[in-house]
Formats: sequence, C-alpha cells, structure tokens
Amino acid sequence: MRVKIFKTTSFFLRLHLLLSIMSAIAVSCSNANVAQKKGEQSMAIGEYYTASLEFKKAYSNTPSKDKQKRAERAFLLADSYRRYGMTQKAMAAYKNAIRYNHADTISLYQLGQMQLRSGQYKAAEQTFKEYLTLVPDNEMAQAGLKSAEIAPTWKESPNLYSVKKETILNSRRTDYSPMIIGDDAAQLVLSTTRDDTEGDEINGVNGVKYGDLFIAKKNEHGKWEKPELIEGDVNTEYDEGASCLSPDGKLMYFTRCSSDPDYPRYAEIWRVIRNDASWGAATKCDISKDTLSSFAHPAISPDGQWLYFVSDMPGGEGGLDIWRTRITNDGFGGVENVGRPINTPGDEMFPTFKPTGELYFSSDGHPGMGGLDIFKATPTYEDTDGPEYGDNTNTGRAPDNWIVENQGYPLNTNGDEFGMTFEGVHNRGYFCSSRGDGKGYEHIFSFELPEVVQSVTGWVYEKDGYELPEALVYMVGNDGTNEKLSVRGDGSFTQVIKPNVDYIFLGTCKGYLNVTNELRIEPSEESEEHVLQFPLPRIDVPVLIDNIFYEFDRAELTPESEESLDMLTDMLTDNANVTIEIGAHCDYRGVDIYNLDLSQRRAQSVVNYLIKHGINKDRLTAVGYGETMPKKVTRRMAEKYDFLSEGDELTEEFITNLPEEQQEVCNSLNRRTEFKVLRTTYVPVVDAAATKSE
Repeated sequence: MRVKIFKTTSFFLRLHLLLSIMSAIAVSCSNANVAQKKGEQSMAIGEYYTASLEFKKAYSNTPSKDKQKRAERAFLLADSYRRYGMTQKAMAAYKNAIRYNHADTISLYQLGQMQLRSGQYKAAEQTFKEYLTLVPDNEMAQAGLKSAEIAPTWKESPNLYSVKKETILNSRRTDYSPMIIGDDAAQLVLSTTRDDTEGDEINGVNGVKYGDLFIAKKNEHGKWEKPELIEGDVNTEYDEGASCLSPDGKLMYFTRCSSDPDYPRYAEIWRVIRNDASWGAATKCDISKDTLSSFAHPAISPDGQWLYFVSDMPGGEGGLDIWRTRITNDGFGGVENVGRPINTPGDEMFPTFKPTGELYFSSDGHPGMGGLDIFKATPTYEDTDGPEYGDNTNTGRAPDNWIVENQGYPLNTNGDEFGMTFEGVHNRGYFCSSRGDGKGYEHIFSFELPEVVQSVTGWVYEKDGYELPEALVYMVGNDGTNEKLSVRGDGSFTQVIKPNVDYIFLGTCKGYLNVTNELRIEPSEESEEHVLQFPLPRIDVPVLIDNIFYEFDRAELTPESEESLDMLTDMLTDNANVTIEIGAHCDYRGVDIYNLDLSQRRAQSVVNYLIKHGINKDRLTAVGYGETMPKKVTRRMAEKYDFLSEGDELTEEFITNLPEEQQEVCNSLNRRTEFKVLRTTYVPVVDAAATKSE
C-alpha cells in the first residue's frame, strides 16, 4: 500500500511539474506576444528606444525551438537598435535573425550596413556580395559594396582635412548640428541632450532627455566657454534640433519634434526673430499642406531666397530626401525635390550652405566610409546672357544641376558625420560625428582644410549713416564674372575672388546714389581678405563731402582735398543721370555778407575742380550759404558727441551757451561743404543727340 501511495504521489508530482512548465511556457509566450505588440506600437510612432526594450523582452521570452518567431523578433530588435544608432547591438541582432533563417533578405542587407558602420569593411564586402546574388539590381547594396571596397583605400590615404574634438562644447550625451553666428565666429548655437536641458522626461526615440538649443560664446582670449541654454522662448518640453540663420542674421529656423503617445513623431520647422541679443516667440513654418510627413533640418541659400529642408514626403527618391521651397513675402512658394544626383534611395539629411554657394549634406545612399558621410554639392547653371548688370546672375535662381563629392577621410569615418557650419568663406568650422563613442552619441568637432582663399568683404551703408540691409552689389569681372550679391543685415557681404582678374563692384540701394569700387589682386601663398567700403549718398538730403579744406580765409582748395574730390568725381561718373548742387557753409563768426561771398567762391572752387576733371558743367550748381543754414544734428553725430542730441540745430544761440571746447566742435561742424541731388533725369548731350537722331 505504501508503495502504491508512493507511485501515485510521484505520478502527480510529475504531472504537476509538467503542467507548471507548460503554464510557464504559455505565460512566457503570452508575455512575448504582448511585448512584441507594444514594441510595434512604439515603432509606429517613432519611439525606437522604447520599442527596443519591448522587442528585447519578446525575443528573450521566445523559445529557441520556435525559430520563426526568434527570427522575426531578432529582426524587429535589430531594426529598433539600428534606428537610434546602436550599431553593435543591431549587428548582433541581425546575425541572430539570419541564424534563425529570417525570411526577408533585408536582414542580410542591413547587416552589411551595420558592418560598414562598425568599420568591418571585409565582412561588409562579403555580406553585400552575398545579398547581391539574391537581389542583383539593388542600388543601395551596390553602393554599400562600393563603400566597402573604397573606404579602406581612403583611410590609408587621408586627405588634408584636420579634425579635432572640441571638449568644452561637448557633454556626456549627444551634441550635434553646430551653427556659427556672426562674421567674427564668436558665437555658436548647438543642439544637445545634455543633463541641464529643460524638462526631465526621457525621449522614447533614443533613451536620453529631449534636446534643446544651447549657445556657446568665445571669451576675450578667443576660447569657447561652456554652452548655456539659449535665451528666449525657443526651447520647450519637446525636441529642438538642427538650426540655421537667414543671411541677414535676423531669423533662425530650427527643427522641433513634439511627442504624442498616440501619434507618430512628425518633425516640424519653426522660425524665430532675433531682436538684438535675444530671441522672440517661435512660429511654425507652414511649408506644405501635407500633415503626414516630417519637415526638418532647415538650411537657407546664401541669397536668402530658398529654404532647403529634409522630408519623407511622397514623390522623392526614397528614404529621407532634401527638398526646397522659395521664400516669399507671403510665406513659402511650393516645394520641389532637389532630385539626383543629391538624393538617393537612402537618406539625405542635414543640408547646410557655405556662403560661396556650395551645399553640404550627409547621406548613407552614396558610396562612402559607412553611416552618414558628409558630401559637398557644387551648383552649376546653364549659361545666360544679358547686356546689363545682373542679367547674367544666379541670385534667386535654383541651380540647374550639382556636382557631388564625398569629403573623404578623416572628415568622414565609419560613424555618422553631419551638421557642417563654416567660418565665412573659409574651409574651416565645425561639424559633429559619432566616431569613438561606444554608445553612438554624436559630439562636436572642429575641422580645417589648408587653403589659400582670396576674398573680399564689403560694407554698404548710408554715407554719414547706418548700414543698408536692402542694398545690392553687382560684381563684374573681365573673366566673365557677373554676379548680383545680396548683403547681410549689417550691410556686409563676403565673396571669393580670383587673382589676376579685374573686378568692378557697384553698390546700389533704392533712394541712394551708386558707388563703385575696382579691385585687382595678385596671386598669393596665403589667404587674404580685402575690404571695400560703399558709402551711398542719399538722394533726398544734403550729403557731407568729407575732408574738403580751403586756404585760411580764402576760396582756394588745399591739396589735402583732392582725394575726396576725386571720389566725388568717380561717384558722379557712376551716376551719369544726376545733377547736383555744391553747397558751402560757414560758421556764425564774421560779417554775414562776407561769409556769403566766401562760401559762394568756395562752392565754385569745388565745381571748377569737378569740371576740370571731366564732369559736365550742366550737371553742377554752386551755392554759398554762409551761416544761414546751421547744421542739424543726426543720430550718428549724437552718438559721436555725447553733449549733442539728435535734432539739435547748431545756431549761434545754441553754440554760445556751450563750454568753449564744445563751441569749437560745433563751429567746425557748421563749416562744411555738402552736395545734394537736384535731378535724377539728366541726359548727357551725346546721348540726347543720339536719341534725337534715332
């Protein structure tokens, strides 16, 4: 009987154990299914980090004998790792998917991509060859194979780029998309997920905090200081990413990506106006009526007339493409894909412009070192002809084509490189790279390519006034150059020029007279920057002629006056349709009738000089005002002399109430020679006769 009891007990124990195992397997399978479903939901809204946690649970809870499920879940896990930069983990998971005979050959292709990203070029070469035996016409696999073959050669023969990690600009998390602000390159905006960003939530996309825009500034020694949160209302609880500035520096465009547990994460482009040193409230850019696509990574063309951006809109080449839209006074004027050769079936991202017109972008669809590589696209245009200034320019016009070049090693590596920003026209600046970071975080590096760059920087401003941001400068060279250059918000422009070319620069602005500069430079072994000034006289107010001197108490001009008078002669030659009045003024001291006579003779001396130097006398009128028109203080004068206020009139009564030293300053301001435009419709005699004969 005891034996029977023992046997019966043993039987029930084995049965209970078997049922427990079966129950555990059922629970495990159930847990795996639930985890997979949660992971798929996270993937659908772009939260790849969260998805990877769920897919890892699903894979771990899948019995090894269920090869089909193991293969499927290994692939899902690999795909989630790949999408947020976990290359080594993704590579291991793709190998598991292949080991369990994942049905889709895409696993083999993605394994090759991960091998490229990890620098395993021999392994990648074999993987892509194997994949191409199955899918021989796949363009991306062909590019991957070419990358595996050429990358080792590039690494063995590096180009002249020098690259350095900028420690002070970086954190323990991701720091990316730097953007230089200002001509002195003394400020830099960057995107970062460092610990002191706003908010405490973890981003489901990559498992770190949401990104914010920070700004770094150089100290008095020219060294970067630690970045700080950018002031204003730019940053929010959401992701703020890649940014760019308009050419005039007044507008910043940036990427913002909000989060919603029920909807995909669509990136949007926002813009914010810069007021002095602070930023106002951001507004969303309505680029398209498409509400199911992302819009990110803004870049403004050097002429300020095109917004380039990245999107997954339908109608592209595949993956993420670079698109563009014209910027108008009423918003944006339609979108167009920039097409081949820039875009590929892969991802093209992070466009940025060098001031000289080249477009830099990152791609994993062109042959390269692995991951995202930086490429330079040089614009080309079909020839056009025109007889006048600006008729043969490319301002406001999209390029007809591009010449695309990989920037090679060491700028590019097997990691991700993107987000270029340049110090003016020079081949130096900053970018970001994931090289050397085991967690896949990107960090900011400086770069420089040894070069000899000859450039010209010009400043267009109102004579005796302020910058003219609405100005245009026409640049013509005897090598066929014919460009129309827009100026920045401070009235400046920068342009690369060639040695042994004769250039003419014509500064223009509505309501002002034109000013011309000529320039020719010789070849040099060092980079040089040449500076030109364009002080444009206003048409509607008298304009001071600087540095006009007369003999004491006489009307004869001194030799020191010739430089200014020659400049006035050139200005009248450049503006052949204007007639002017030369007005001479005295201070209040002396007899009125004597001052009127002296100032009249002095004005006539200037007129005589201009006639002698080729200006038609019909275009000139001499008027002596004596002391009858005291100088009115302008804002610029008030800034120079703190005892004066804008609008003050330097009358005798006003001056005599000042201290003696200040009285002399005011008297010197009243003693002046000016010109003012009388007509802008003058027709030279030769032209009039020619017109009559026609």
